[in-house]
Amino acid sequence: MNQAHLLAQFKKMQAEMQKAQEELANTIVSGSAAGGTVTVDLSCDQRVKRVKIDRAAVDPDDVETLEDLVAVAMNDALSKANETSQKRMASATGGMRIPGLM
Repeated sequence: MNQAHLLAQFKKMQAEMQKAQEELANTIVSGSAAGGTVTVDLSCDQRVKRVKIDRAAVDPDDVETLEDLVAVAMNDALSKANETSQKRMASATGGMRIPGLM
């Protein structure tokens, strides 16, 4: 392969990666805990969009349980966002693993 061909392929992959990053910023995943009592909506670029807490989960005498539920829902959303991001970026890079992206 010549350098011009490699450069063209690189620019195409770079454009695909940019497009994938924009799509991921607009893709929302939800994580939940306790059967949906606490839900967290997160973009796949890992920005919290919404936290919803059912009134039944709010007990002023047991704040620790609510804190735990928020953490579980957040971790669930992060896991889903990471999985979605890895799949999308793998398709943008043709499966090539690039350090820092995956």
